[in-house]
Amino acid sequence: MANHIKLITAQGGIDMVTNIHSTANQQPDKTLHSDRLLRWSEVQPTVSICRSHAHQLAAKGLFPRPRKLVPGGRASAWVESEIMEWVQQRIASSVDGEGAA
Repeated sequence: MANHIKLITAQGGIDMVTNIHSTANQQPDKTLHSDRLLRWSEVQPTVSICRSHAHQLAAKGLFPRPRKLVPGGRASAWVESEIMEWVQQRIASSVDGEGAA
């Protein structure tokens, strides 16, 4: 018997996913979203800096670089795991007294 899971998308829509594998004895997968591509509207609330500052930091190698969604296209997105790692580094450096980048 298949399990149906309701997922809320980033745009607020609802997707139904069929899970044909039993998950009764499995631990949750904590890496499920580690490689999602995030648009700036999802990145900005997490990092709390403006887009232009993020691009300045990325040019200096101090912030994750965005990836083009289509070769030669204009749209870009950031890898979620890289953004979360940057946030954790900011937290660690502020605790260690280094301050923000």
